[in-house]
Amino acid sequence: MTDTTSAPSAVRAAGAVAARITGTVRIVGTGLLGASIGHALRAKGVDVVLSDTSPAQQRLAIDYGAGRAPAEGDAPVLIVVAVPPDVTADVIQAELERFPEAVVTDVASVKLEPFRELSARGVDIRRYIGSHPLAGRERGGAISARADLFIGRPWVVCRDEETSAADLSLVEALALDVGAAPLEMTPEEHDRSVALTSHVPQVVASLLAGRLAEAEEGALRLAGQGVRDTTRIAASAPELWVQILGANAAPVVEILDALAADLREVSDALRAPDAPGARRAVAEAISHGNDGVERLPGKHGQNRRFESLVVMVDDTPGQLGRLFGELGELGVNVEDLRLEHSPGAQFGLAEISVDPAALHGAISGLTERGWRIAGNTND
Repeated sequence: MTDTTSAPSAVRAAGAVAARITGTVRIVGTGLLGASIGHALRAKGVDVVLSDTSPAQQRLAIDYGAGRAPAEGDAPVLIVVAVPPDVTADVIQAELERFPEAVVTDVASVKLEPFRELSARGVDIRRYIGSHPLAGRERGGAISARADLFIGRPWVVCRDEETSAADLSLVEALALDVGAAPLEMTPEEHDRSVALTSHVPQVVASLLAGRLAEAEEGALRLAGQGVRDTTRIAASAPELWVQILGANAAPVVEILDALAADLREVSDALRAPDAPGARRAVAEAISHGNDGVERLPGKHGQNRRFESLVVMVDDTPGQLGRLFGELGELGVNVEDLRLEHSPGAQFGLAEISVDPAALHGAISGLTERGWRIAGNTND
């Protein structure tokens, strides 16, 4: 959101979008996302400056190698704001005012709220481009940061009518340099999308996991991969999610209301499962879920269905690595993997997703090598 008459020296032209950042990048906020961006950029040789309101957090991120401390005369070409949602707008404004030549982006999971707040304050936001990497981990902080966190993940970039091509290419270069795939959306499109794919799943997972808190111990001993899959993201920071959900409340409420209606329809059907139409209502709810899963992009963004086989793996060091190695020798590519430990047994179950054409060869080849196949989940 600056003058468009010339391309910034921060970008080396190898194609506008694919250009690589060559100037200094300043990262404000050294939690998981900020520090991970620092690690990924430094791995590409980019000069990274780290800033955090917590000196201890900043020093920790520096010690781990995510960047260096600020120095007199630093002139960043790009500033990445990676702070909690409730202070994102404040920090963006401060960085725009402090560094009048830099482009500023942020990685907050809500995009419309900071844009509206800055606009309402009368801040000149021509050099601000909101963005959001769709990546994360259950654990936070600089200690959990990883350089490969963004590889293959979508990175939404929110441009508007005042966004210059030069500034847009700089933010997209950031995404490309850390291994992500830039995707342009408006702030409204982004917030509606993450409400469905991220924010509501968090609420649903947390509510379901909450039912486990008072469950009998005997019931918990029966927990398998299904309940683990559906509650995995429930181990999240309540303080952060209160901010995220509050900032994106309207689209989240709309989806939750629709989901509540769906749940009511199924529960009403199950109150009288022998009533006319009850079984059909339940079957159609499950079938509609099948349709939704079919639309989820798989590996490399492809809507593909894979076949799965379940392999019994002894709970001893090196067994999983041996399994992967022998699948490689068989020419079988692992598209996805889930691990489940059998309660009270000294082995685990590895559910491996493969291309349908490779399923028979994988089963026969592993069996010949002494592996025990517990089943084919698509039988």
